[in-house]
Amino acid sequence: MNQLTVRGFDRELERRLRQIARDRGVSLNRAALLLLRRGAGLEPPHPGHTVVGDSLDEFLGVWSPEEEQDFLKSIEIFERIDESPWADESGG
Repeated sequence: MNQLTVRGFDRELERRLRQIARDRGVSLNRAALLLLRRGAGLEPPHPGHTVVGDSLDEFLGVWSPEEEQDFLKSIEIFERIDESPWADESGG
């Protein structure tokens, strides 16, 4: 197993690390590894939660002005309200 030395913990981080170790009943080393794995996206941040990650990055981008206008035009129909369900049966 590899060893790595980390220096420069501020007091707030040290207190939080000690609190996590105490709450979980683990060593400071184990608590630090847990936080490092979570920060690196290798572990979910909390039980039952997942990390978003970068798996959808290839789908991110920017539309050209033409693409934006094409899209907005294609969804115009969804902006209209069909009032027929609220129309009075008497026709008024």
